[in-house]
This record gives sequence, structure tokens and C-alpha cells, in this order.
Amino acid sequence: MEKIALITGAAGGLGQSMASRLIAGGWRLIVSSRDGDRLAEVYGDQHLQIVADCSTVAGVRHIFEVAKAQQMLPTALAHCVGNIRLGALHRMPEADFMDCLNANLISAFHTLAGFVGALREANSPGAAVLVSSAAARIGTPNHEAIAAAKGGLEGLVRGAAATYASAAIRVNAVAPGIMDTPAAARILGSAPAREAAARQYPLPGVGTPDELAELMVWLLSESAARVTGQVWSMDAGFASIRPLVK
Repeated sequence: MEKIALITGAAGGLGQSMASRLIAGGWRLIVSSRDGDRLAEVYGDQHLQIVADCSTVAGVRHIFEVAKAQQMLPTALAHCVGNIRLGALHRMPEADFMDCLNANLISAFHTLAGFVGALREANSPGAAVLVSSAAARIGTPNHEAIAAAKGGLEGLVRGAAATYASAAIRVNAVAPGIMDTPAAARILGSAPAREAAARQYPLPGVGTPDELAELMVWLLSESAARVTGQVWSMDAGFASIRPLVK
């Protein structure tokens, strides 16, 4: 059976890392983003490129309608859409909170619904991997919005995994700490800020999208055929162990 994967948020740093690894693994790709110019800049004329906002039902429907018209049924989904909105709860503008919720939770809900619907229509198994955050697992100052959105995403993963296990559809997530991507550029924009971010982890440093992509590709592979409903941390121990204080 031909291996076809859908990457949402494909123009971002993590999406690009996923694309290179899936291609190396013999997958054909459907790449989606709201930014068509950026998609073309990154991928040229390669892959099936679909411009859509997957935080809306209409946007997700468009992705799967185009894929079906091209006779491409994705059996793997890497949902890499998301943003980072930091700020104390009492100071966060409503627009920023809603933007955070739409990018990180609503998009995941609608995209996963569209993916599962397409698989069930084709009576096909499949696997999805979504992206949570260490902030959903441990209280972190000024992360209330992202923690709420990603906490919801983790609940979505477990619920969907339970619903669709009998259809051989697996749903998992990864929960990284901060990564060196364009989305985190404002946080890591200066040398002192980068050093401070690196020091907060028991294993000091800043993660890379390539590291996370390796785990995500494994979760989509047959090697993880017995894995579903899980949230895999890749946060250098941030959410589970206390660093040694010297």
C-alpha cells in the first residue's frame, strides 16, 4: 500500500523537519499551510500543496476534498500547526487567547476529525501525531493560555484514541520543551534569553525540530503499531524531574 502522509503547518520549522524525514522513509506528502507563498518557497513544485486554514471546518474540508480529487488518501497525519502566546492570565488580551486556542486546540480538533473521517470512509487504518507542550504537564509562569490549549489537546488525543482504536486508527502526541523554531524566535531572540531558556531544563539546552521529528515519525511508523493514546515528553526532564541546584 502506498504511504501518503499529511503535514499541516508544513511551512514551519517542525513541518519541514517532518517532511524531510517522511520523504526519506518513502512517503508521498500532502503539505498544507495558510501561507501559500511560503509553501512554494519551501517545497518548490514538490508534493501536493494545499493552502487552507485548518482551524476551520471549511479549511479542513478543503484539504481532504483536494486530496481525494488527486486520489491521495493520507494514512498518516502530522499536525504541526501551533503558536506560542505568553503572558499572565490577567493581562492577556482576548484576541491573543483566542488566537492561541484556535492555533493549538481548535485546529487539532478539526484536522483530526477530517483525517479520521477520511480513513473511516475508506475503511483504512492510520496514525496521527499531534504536538502538545511541556507547559501542559507542569505549571509554568506566564504560560496559562498555551497550557490550557495544549491540555485540551492532550485530552483530545486520549479520547480520540479510545474512540477509534477498534478501527485501527492510532492517535498520539508529543510534548516538547522550547524548540529552536521561528515560532520561538521572540523568546530566544537574544543570547541572554537563549541561555536562560537553556538553563531551565535538567538536561540543559534548547531542543531542535529535527529531534522532535524523529520521535513523531516513529510514532507514525509500523514500529509503533501498539502505541496509541500516549503523550510522549521530549522536554529534557522539565516536567518530571527537578534539576540539581548547585
